[in-house]
Amino acid sequence: MLMLISSMMVKDSQNARMLLFGVILSSVVVSVFQIFRFFMPEIFSLSVFEGKAGNLVGSLNTLGLLAGFSALASLFIIEFFPITKRIKFILGAFILIFLFLVASVNYILIWELLGIFSLLIFVYKISFFSRTEEEEKKSYFPAFSFGVFIVSLLFFISGQFIGSFLPQKLALSNTEVSPSISGTFAIMKESLKENPVFGVGPNKFGEAWAIHKSLPINSTIFWDVFFTSGSGILPTFASTTGGLGILSWLVFLGFFFVEGVKSLFVTIKQNMNREAGIFFLLSLYLFSACFFYSAGLVIFLLAFAFTGVFIGLLSNREKGEYQISFLDDHRKSFFSILSLVVIMIASATVAFKYIERFASVPHFRKSVQTSSVTEAEASIVKALSLYNNDLYLRTYAQIFLVKLNSLLSENPSGLSDAQKADLQKMFDQAVLGASGAIAYNPKNYLNHQSLGNVYSVAGTLGVANAYPKAIESFMAASDLNPLNPRLKLAIAQINLSNKNQEEAKKFANEALSLKPDYIDAILMLSQVARAGGDSKSALSYAEQALSLSPSNQDLLKYVDSLKAGN
Repeated sequence: MLMLISSMMVKDSQNARMLLFGVILSSVVVSVFQIFRFFMPEIFSLSVFEGKAGNLVGSLNTLGLLAGFSALASLFIIEFFPITKRIKFILGAFILIFLFLVASVNYILIWELLGIFSLLIFVYKISFFSRTEEEEKKSYFPAFSFGVFIVSLLFFISGQFIGSFLPQKLALSNTEVSPSISGTFAIMKESLKENPVFGVGPNKFGEAWAIHKSLPINSTIFWDVFFTSGSGILPTFASTTGGLGILSWLVFLGFFFVEGVKSLFVTIKQNMNREAGIFFLLSLYLFSACFFYSAGLVIFLLAFAFTGVFIGLLSNREKGEYQISFLDDHRKSFFSILSLVVIMIASATVAFKYIERFASVPHFRKSVQTSSVTEAEASIVKALSLYNNDLYLRTYAQIFLVKLNSLLSENPSGLSDAQKADLQKMFDQAVLGASGAIAYNPKNYLNHQSLGNVYSVAGTLGVANAYPKAIESFMAASDLNPLNPRLKLAIAQINLSNKNQEEAKKFANEALSLKPDYIDAILMLSQVARAGGDSKSALSYAEQALSLSPSNQDLLKYVDSLKAGN
């Protein structure tokens, strides 16, 4: 929709240039604001952003990609548009601001893309425009693009030797992790086997990752991470939308690339509509970023907006635009206007729903950040009233579990009848939240895990049939995430609490087989052996766990207690 609107609204070079200047100026405002935040994060937090990394566009890497994009847009104007020296100087200053932001983020992908595209600008400028325009013949050497290329190459080659200087001085922490591109395509391959046409569905990468991830992941520190996206936006779409989605993307990108190359080597070579080639290259930068990184909504929407402008500029070519009129026939006019009205109403409804989603985010953030349980409850209720989803429902359940535990800890000697009634209400609300999350998305193992946690707590309070229900929930979660040892261990813990030592030992061994260095699973086996009166095996397992973490004081105390026979 955004691409269609952009193609209809921007069809001439003048509007395209105005749009380009507008995007650059907007990026300058965002960049300058963020630089101020680097040095004065509290003053410029606006009571919304956290730390120095919080920004207007998403993650730090996304901000860096936007800065790199804006630097390239400025380069295009400097190198290819007839502008005064004053404007060229101002744009050069803007490029320095953008490069400072890119260096502060120091994400290697940005330097790679910036280096490649600035080199393209450099070569393209020399190869074509220096030969076709008298003005360019006077000073055709593209110094700005060459300078950006050299800076990008320097940061790329030097690695952390130079690249880590600014992040360290600014005390910026940028620790984003995501599946590798090979891991993402492995998930895509498995998903296509199950649903070859439509895939698992949009926004379902996390579920696909949980059920199809490979066993070697358990040997890394990310073994229990729930990845909601793959190595990039485009590979994530390929992993979740099936063969039909992959084919659609290949056709779209194929046409986009072919027409873009034509605009570069045919249209601009004839000194016509050079803006089309510029918007193609800028769109290509954005789509490249979306392929290699989960760049977020801002970069993704910009890619389609600039592709729409590229299409609109191409339509100015002879026979490049086709017009269909429905107003010549009264019957066609009626149905076309009716269809447009329906589309407008549907678009307004969808837009309102998305506004509600965005409005719910601050309430949700407050619910997980506040130290007050009462405020957390009020915030999550507001968030759910705006946008009902399984993440919010799981948080709702967790908050009532915290309230339940707080009530118990505050009254160790026993509860009054009124407090027991409150306890029952809290338990019911926790079950309601976790069950609602499962109803919203039964394929997400986290939802079943949440319900299992609720019933596990209830089991410790002596609620009838709570332990069997907890095991049932964790088994359902384990079916959806079969290689996660934490879920096996949770089942073992519940069985041990329910004095079912054989089952506890069985699931603890299953957890250990999935992750041989899993200290908690080894300790579980020690506790099972100890509960069965096998002190020798209990000590052996405890010493095995201690060998994996020799400096762990809790393990040292546990081993000493076993040696003392306590």
